[in-house]
Amino acid sequence: MADTVQAEAKTAEQKPVREIPEPASRAMTWTDGKETIDYVATAEYMAVHQDDGKLIGQMFALSYVSDLEDKTDRPVTFLWNGGPGGASMMVNIGGMGPRRIAPDGMNALPCPTQPEDNPYTLLPSSDLVFIDAFGTGYSYVDDDYDPKKVWGVDGDGDAFARGIAQWLSTHDRWNSPLYLYGESYGTMRNAVVMRILGERGIGVTGVIEQSTILDYAPTLAGNEFYYMGMVPVYAATANYFGKAGKGVDQYEWFDKACEFVNHRLGGALVNSDTITPEEERAVAEEMAELTALPLDLILRNHLRIELDTFRKAIMADEGLVTGRYDTRFTEPAYMDVQGDNEFFAGEDPSMDAINSPYQTAWMKLVQETGFKGSPNYVNLSFKVNEGWNWTHQAPGTMGSPQTPNVAYDFATALRRNPKARIAVFGGIHDAATPYWNVRHDFSKLFLPEALASRIEFHVHSNGHMLYSDEEALKGMAPEIKAFYEKRHEA
Repeated sequence: MADTVQAEAKTAEQKPVREIPEPASRAMTWTDGKETIDYVATAEYMAVHQDDGKLIGQMFALSYVSDLEDKTDRPVTFLWNGGPGGASMMVNIGGMGPRRIAPDGMNALPCPTQPEDNPYTLLPSSDLVFIDAFGTGYSYVDDDYDPKKVWGVDGDGDAFARGIAQWLSTHDRWNSPLYLYGESYGTMRNAVVMRILGERGIGVTGVIEQSTILDYAPTLAGNEFYYMGMVPVYAATANYFGKAGKGVDQYEWFDKACEFVNHRLGGALVNSDTITPEEERAVAEEMAELTALPLDLILRNHLRIELDTFRKAIMADEGLVTGRYDTRFTEPAYMDVQGDNEFFAGEDPSMDAINSPYQTAWMKLVQETGFKGSPNYVNLSFKVNEGWNWTHQAPGTMGSPQTPNVAYDFATALRRNPKARIAVFGGIHDAATPYWNVRHDFSKLFLPEALASRIEFHVHSNGHMLYSDEEALKGMAPEIKAFYEKRHEA
């Protein structure tokens, strides 16, 4: 018995103890040459607990708070990327934080690239809090807590709602206008967090969706909505490279492709082999005109073109393949010996162009606050991604399918909070979360006009990462500013 007690004591002594760095802050100044804002940048850990007080883990936040004394009407926006398994670094240093890495068209950025004051930051409209999901960035789950409880649609939403409440308490910002900003999977998180916060008495003033995915069914192999959503992206890409719609405005060509999907392609896909060869060929000819893909390729695949097939085909005559996050980016095609499909699907020149410059510059910003964090910042955790629990029971539905649809969470949250607003931003070159699909997802909610009018849609030239497109940022900036000002309207 004594030996057992001693062994347990020895084990307890050997258990590593995580050192939690103290919060670190630095006074800084932002300017766009016309306006100047003094603010404090703070890097800190937030202890997040269950209702019974059990520690879930430490959530990392990097916040930027203006020095205005009266913050009664000063919004606080909580921002994150997606993945799932992605930290919040990119949406910060890319385009919404007070400092950014400026894009260079479709060119890869050098590393290192020095950050600059960001003319398109949200800081003039709101204080900003960038939070890393558990298991990503600097955030971590406590050793005595099961990470599976937070690595999933519902557990993740619950954890973020708790993290937001903790930040509001720590920084004395209860009753400030509260906004959520998510990119990619972060837009799905937005819907769940908005609903959960409302259920806990925390009202959300506005939600900003960048590169949105709400319904995961179109990600399943063979789903018709997948092929429908991709065609407008293919058409916009062909137009960009001068292979289709020459002389036609990019948005006009994109809209034309959306109309084709809605009124021609959709019916042909649903009816499958019950349409005649002549009918299929007629639809294929229209699709070939819009996307510049070979007619025989479209016919062989019965109107169903996978993204990787398009990426390899559209610029094949120049020995190039295109990106996934942004289909305008290109890189030399791989040799057949490197033709593994899984490998190719993960290769993306639009990510390669920005990833390293973003991360090294972001690490410098954190270092400047004086925060003593680990050098191992996990920008994208495949462990989290591969261990994700996709089950989610949408409010008012039966069962918990493995392919969640959180559009109903938004609809429920809006019914409960009809003063809230949602702004949806999409890009015509985004093949990761196609814009056609999110418009379709919201249209299926059949919301009454009083609620539907609280949702606004904006489409720009960008791919998945809006902040890597200067033209899109310029177009988005006044729309975002106007969205925040609408909190003063009825």
